[in-house]
Amino acid sequence: MDFRHHIPGGSPSSSSTTSSSSQNPSHRNGNQHNQNHNGSTAITTTNDDSTTNNNNDPMHSWWESISKARSRIHLLSTLLPVPEPDSEDPNPISSLADSDAPARSLLSSLTAYTAVSSSLTSSPDSGSGEDSLCNWLYDTFLSSDPDLRLVVLAFIPLIAGLYLSRIHSLSSLTPSLAGFEAVLLALYSSETKSRAGKPIMISIPDLSQPSLYHSPRVSNSKKKPNSAKVNPNSGSQPSRPTVGILSPPLEPQTAIKSTKRATIVGVALDCYYKQISQMPSWSKLDFCKFAADWAGQDCACKSEFDQSSEVTNFTDGIVEDGIDIEGNVVEEMRNLEIQDGDSDKVVARGTRILLPWELLQPTLRILGHCLLGPLNSNDVKDTASTAVRCLYARASHDLVPQAILATRSLIQLDKRAREAAAMAAASTANTPGSNANTPSKAKKPEILLVSK
Repeated sequence: MDFRHHIPGGSPSSSSTTSSSSQNPSHRNGNQHNQNHNGSTAITTTNDDSTTNNNNDPMHSWWESISKARSRIHLLSTLLPVPEPDSEDPNPISSLADSDAPARSLLSSLTAYTAVSSSLTSSPDSGSGEDSLCNWLYDTFLSSDPDLRLVVLAFIPLIAGLYLSRIHSLSSLTPSLAGFEAVLLALYSSETKSRAGKPIMISIPDLSQPSLYHSPRVSNSKKKPNSAKVNPNSGSQPSRPTVGILSPPLEPQTAIKSTKRATIVGVALDCYYKQISQMPSWSKLDFCKFAADWAGQDCACKSEFDQSSEVTNFTDGIVEDGIDIEGNVVEEMRNLEIQDGDSDKVVARGTRILLPWELLQPTLRILGHCLLGPLNSNDVKDTASTAVRCLYARASHDLVPQAILATRSLIQLDKRAREAAAMAAASTANTPGSNANTPSKAKKPEILLVSK
């Protein structure tokens, strides 16, 4: 909205401005021209009630979000290769805009993810500043729609994997990756703004106390004046919780420097981890594969825990303890075993990179969810298990104590979960008259009688 200065009444521009504004109907609603007693023209503005009502109307905001998502989907369909004419749907990505929740449909579309992934992976010039897909991801993340932001977050494993792998490649002819860096910086800037220059703190309990409830913290409002004096010989001094820094304050960055690269990518992965429960399985699979490629350690160390493992090895209808079970149960129990990633003969898209703790910490968090999440598929769990073992071998060779401790813990948790699932499947098979395809009868809820 333009605000003009007072113009003296004797000038010809004053009369022309007043006359033109009075004849233009577009100025009647928003701007009103008033002439004071000195002959000068003043412009006063009035708020449009209809615009205010539209901003407060939830139906208007919902429709605006739908329209924005549809426009982004139509734009994305023009940036991707045209599908083959023999396909049933000539434009499967553009058809996602016709759904009631277009942004969610785009997030859960494997076709759209595969098309974007193949375009970014196959083209050697992808990730540059002129890359149209990177520009689309950048502009989409800057929108205020949370569902559209989830779509961009789903591609973060792919962007981070390709970016770090190309940065650490030995080729000196690597083109500019300003497009990938712009998307990563957008996430970093958003997280920096949300943290407001404060670190992420955690409270660590005092292990010298018998439990967390022996020395409860008393609020300041309930403290008595004489309670501040504590006899040092009484042995009843309240324990102070140890405060640790999980993540230091973030500094604003306008470009990705080599010294800040791991921090910026780690913050982007941390943003992905915060919304990982809403991420599709193929996005998690991509991250697990890139994590295994980043470790780049394919030695006997990654099978150190599997050699001494007591997990049952299953054969065709025979278990190691000699119990015969049905074939469908065997197949179900085989799904609990760790599948070898080399059997698929998938060409690695990533390469061995440096793994500082700023990058390794969010990587292990995401792998922990992929490994132990109850709703994750067996493919995600198996790929995450392979990635964790590769990272353990890498940490053992690099002698990183905190990485060794974290990866060993994840491997042990994975082993216990698989052993428990195998025992549950075996006990179900040994039950007389049980069938794996027949659902078990629901038990009645137990009623507990509490005496008053």
